[in-house]
Amino acid sequence: MSTERPAVPDGRQPAAGRPAGGFQMHRPGVTSPGTVRGTAADGPPGPEDSAADHLSPLPDDALLDLSTDIAGKDVEDTLTRLDSELVGLANVKRRVREIAALLLIDRARQRFGLQATRPTMHMSFTGGPGTGKTTVALRMAEMLHALGYIRKPKVHTVTRDDLVGQFIGHTAPKTKEALAKAAGGVLFIDEAYYLFRPENERDYGQEVIEILLQEMENERTSLVVIFAGYPDRMETFFSANPGLSSRVAHHIEFPDYTHEELMAIAELMVRQENFRFDPDAAEAFSRYLRLRMARPRFANARSVRNALDRCRLRQAKRLVELHRPVGRTDLITLTDSDVLGSSVFADAPADSNGSTDEGASP
Repeated sequence: MSTERPAVPDGRQPAAGRPAGGFQMHRPGVTSPGTVRGTAADGPPGPEDSAADHLSPLPDDALLDLSTDIAGKDVEDTLTRLDSELVGLANVKRRVREIAALLLIDRARQRFGLQATRPTMHMSFTGGPGTGKTTVALRMAEMLHALGYIRKPKVHTVTRDDLVGQFIGHTAPKTKEALAKAAGGVLFIDEAYYLFRPENERDYGQEVIEILLQEMENERTSLVVIFAGYPDRMETFFSANPGLSSRVAHHIEFPDYTHEELMAIAELMVRQENFRFDPDAAEAFSRYLRLRMARPRFANARSVRNALDRCRLRQAKRLVELHRPVGRTDLITLTDSDVLGSSVFADAPADSNGSTDEGASP
């Protein structure tokens, strides 16, 4: 998250027809000069504190330069990081930018005293493993914070085990504890469909869903909930819980990566770790990906990272066994032998559980 810049007071009324000053609006956790705050007992300001609480509304004929919103630079920095961190995912990135634009315009409307229902930001991320859902959730939290929607740019990640109790009276405290940790930020529920187990009448997952329904409505000004999981299972989950589905405004699909995108991801990961493929290694890794993508339990970028970790192990073993001094070039170069040592290249079919020495996650 980029460093926050203090808001600049802008109490002047612009002349008719002239552009208004920037969005010098309150942002959670930032005390603007000239802004009167309550006592410590009042607690930190929440995202529900609108511009109208701190500035006089602009006249109807004023013009507002959207590029001067003090949050705009932070948002653009976050979106730039998202572009640099994640290969592909054009549809996902477009939706994220649309959400940013929606909230930016909502802030502009507040400057003119235009009141409207606060946009709902609860979301569903559907896609296979290793498709960037967690990374996008982190950047989404930063963006929502920059735009004043949540108080903290943090994501609290949970699974069923963090929410569902094992006996009567245990579930509600666990769920509320998770909600308290996420308060003011984002609650990311991974593999959310495991909360719903209709085959077990005594399962306590339904109690979690009921608590979430209430909190998502009552705390919509201080909490964003993101449900994540595989597309088909998430569809079943929402179909069985229509009340929950109606509270999720943004459904974002994360497609599996193509072979070309996975190669780009591999090259990016290699550079980030100060390694490089030599030409033969790059060709070998491309062949590896085509074989690995056809095998069970392939996990997109996660499997790529696991494969590169194995390549580094083989490189280390190869260098040690040279029994000679090594230089910088030796230390940063991955060769084809470091890739071809994978069992994926063996003629034998995958074993019954689809595991390989790459340790791919399901």
